[in-house]
This record gives sequence, C-alpha cells and structure tokens, in this order.
Amino acid sequence: MSLTLHFHPLASFCWKALIAFYENGTPFEPVIVDLGDPVSRAAFLKLTPVGKMPVLRDDARDRTVPESTIVIEYLDRLYPGRLRLMPDEPELALQVRLADRFYDFYVHEPMQRYVADYLRPADRRDPYGVDQARARIESSYAIIDADMATKPWAVGDAFTLADCAAFPALFYADKVSPLRDRFPNVRAYLDRLSRRGSVARVLEEAKPYFHLFPVKEV
Repeated sequence: MSLTLHFHPLASFCWKALIAFYENGTPFEPVIVDLGDPVSRAAFLKLTPVGKMPVLRDDARDRTVPESTIVIEYLDRLYPGRLRLMPDEPELALQVRLADRFYDFYVHEPMQRYVADYLRPADRRDPYGVDQARARIESSYAIIDADMATKPWAVGDAFTLADCAAFPALFYADKVSPLRDRFPNVRAYLDRLSRRGSVARVLEEAKPYFHLFPVKEV
C-alpha cells in the first residue's frame, strides 16, 4: 500500500486528517504512534524529527508529508476522491483556507494550551495563560455562532477541509470551555459534524483512549 498514516487515535490534529481519509474512503495503512514507547518514539522521530503527528508517508512518490492541513491538500490533489475537500475555484479555496486557519489558530491552539497547562505540575501552572486561552475560545465561539447562523458547513453548502479542521477543534474545546446552551449555532454545527459518517468513525476509534484525556470536568 502506497500511503501510510502515522498518528494517534486520541490526537486532535490526527482526527482532522483521518476525517479526510474516511470522507473519500482513501486506502491507507494506519500506524499508531506511542510516544511513551521508546521503540515507537524512535521510529517516529526518524521519520519526522519535529515529532508532531500526523505524518503521511507516500512510498509511491517517496514523500513524507507532515501537518494535517498539508496532508489533506496532498490527498485532495494526488489521491482525489468523490468529494473535493479543496475547491478548484480560487476565491472559494481562499475562504476554505481562511476557515481552516481560524479553527486551528483561534480554537484548536488555545484549547491545546489549556490542556498542556492542566498536565503541568501544580506549582508550574500558568493561570493567566489559561484565562487567556479560554477567553480566546469564548470569543471564537461568538464569531462562529454568528457565522454559522445561515449555512450547514464552514464555507457554505459543501463539506471541505475547513470542516475537517472544525470538528476536532470544537469537540475538545467543548471539554475545556463548555458550549452548553450559550452558542446554539455552534452547538448545532458540532452536532451536525458528529453525525457525519467520517466523524462518527473517528470518534468510535478514539473511544478506547478517551480515558487518557486529562481534563475530566470544568
């Protein structure tokens, strides 16, 4: 098999790439990376010294492709399926990339900052940084709530790369800064995403690992 995806089933950015694979039924060999295992860690760092997941290996083209957004664009160009996740129309493609960046930088990144702080020893935590992260998430919720008032998906009627980015960002952000009933359009969007077949599959595969997520309640 040409394509191998190195990932972990609990890792949020890995979900983003997996959703793209499952949307189009793109065949690949899954390799679960365990950074706590010396052998698995060494093999992964040999593949990508940066040590960030996911990483796609394409043996047919002798290419190693890091970063979830780039993995999805790579698949969309070189292994296209029935659903194009990056539109051909330039203006629409820019909108998709902008939405992808918004979810990564303004929802996903502050969520990860919160979780990372939670994992620190109590005397090394950064309450001010956590407050900043949650404020960023909350302000992003408000923007998304207004944006999603009149459309089903992040950039209109078609499911795209932006929606692959939105689900893991919103799913985990809801754990650290719960939506509850405050942002009904965000909640409805997250529910629509959760019911999509590719997303439901990612969630099902992650279930055995959910106990490892450190934030139990907020």
